[in-house]
Amino acid sequence: MELVSIGYGSYVSAGRIVAAVEPESNPIKRVVAQARDSGKLVDATYGRKTESVLIMDSGHVILCPLPPETVAQRAGDGEED
Repeated sequence: MELVSIGYGSYVSAGRIVAAVEPESNPIKRVVAQARDSGKLVDATYGRKTESVLIMDSGHVILCPLPPETVAQRAGDGEED
């Protein structure tokens, strides 16, 4: 299992990320709200601005302080903080 750093000491499994998207669109805001209501939202921003939303294959949604491009790059090459 390859772990990807998503900032501030948090890691996710690279193979379980379905999508890394920007949080500003209304459909993504709805996905985040639904995950919050169902208890599947993980806020890994530590109070910082949400730069990307990670959709996991388990249905969990992770708020991330890194831009989607950075998450994709780290997932692709295994880079850590």
